[in-house]
Amino acid sequence: MHRTRTALAITTACLVTAGAAPAVASADDSVAVVNFTPQERADALAYWTPQRMKQVGQDNDLGPTGPISQPWHGKPLGTIGRLFFVHGDNGLDSYCTATSVRSGNHDVVLTAGHCVWKPGAPDLSYPTMVFVPGYDQGDRPFGVFPVRTVLTPKDLTTDSHHDVAAVVVDPVGGKHVNDVAGAQPVAFDRQPGPRVTTFGYPDTHPQLGEELLSCTGNSTVDQRASTPGDPQQLVPCDLDGGSSGGPWLADFDAATGSGTVVSVNSSLDPDQPNTMGGPVLGPVAETVYRQASAN
Repeated sequence: MHRTRTALAITTACLVTAGAAPAVASADDSVAVVNFTPQERADALAYWTPQRMKQVGQDNDLGPTGPISQPWHGKPLGTIGRLFFVHGDNGLDSYCTATSVRSGNHDVVLTAGHCVWKPGAPDLSYPTMVFVPGYDQGDRPFGVFPVRTVLTPKDLTTDSHHDVAAVVVDPVGGKHVNDVAGAQPVAFDRQPGPRVTTFGYPDTHPQLGEELLSCTGNSTVDQRASTPGDPQQLVPCDLDGGSSGGPWLADFDAATGSGTVVSVNSSLDPDQPNTMGGPVLGPVAETVYRQASAN
C-alpha cells in the first residue's frame, strides 16, 4: 500500500479484550494464515449483536455521502456484505466490506488485507470476525457467518504490499455462504482499463454503513502507487471508510447482480480527490485465493 494513501476500514470506541489467534504455518510460505478456534467463533457470533453492528456506524460519521457514490437501488446483492471484526492493535469495534466469491469449499469471502491484518505488523491479525452477506439497514437475510480462517499475502504483514485477503467462513445451519448468498467469480491478472462498478458500505451520512453504495467508471493504472510486483489501479469513486474490501465488478449486469471481481477497495489518496485505489489481483492474490478455497 502506498504510504500516502489512507486505508478505508472504520473503528468505534467500543473496547473489547479478545485476542487474535496466532499465525500458523501455511502450505505456501508466501501466505500468512490465522485460524480461529471453535470457541473463538462462537464468541464472535455472541459478540456481534444487531445493535453492536449498527453502533459501529453511528459512532463514526465521516461526513456526507457522494457526490459520486450513490445508494444501490438495483437488484439486491446478497454476495456483498459487511465484515465485522475487532481492531487488533486498539481493541475497537470495526468493519469493512467483503464479497462471497466462487470457491471449491463454497466458504470463501474476498476483502482487503488491511481489514484482517495490520499492514507491516507480522503478529497483528484481527480477531472476533463475522461476515453478514446482503446486510441492509439491519436486515441479515442470509444469517451471520463466523470466520474460521483468514489468509493474506505474507508481504502485507511485513512490507504492506498486496492489500487483499481471503476469509473462510463456517457454514451456518449446514449451509455454505456461496450456496445461500450466491458467489461472484474472480479474475486474476486482469489489467486496468475496463469499466467497473465498485461497491461498499461507507460510514457517511445519512447511511452510516447501513446501506450498500456504488460508483461506476473506467479503471486506470495508478502510476503513483504501483510498485514492482504489486501494480495498483484507480477508479473514479468517493466511497469512504467502511468501504474497504468492497468489490470492483467488471462486466457487471445490474439486472442479474453478477459480474467478475477484478479488485477490491483499498485506499484513498488525498492528492487525488475522488479516486479509489485497488490492487491488480495477480499471482500473489491467486495463491491466497486458491489456498483459501482448499481450506
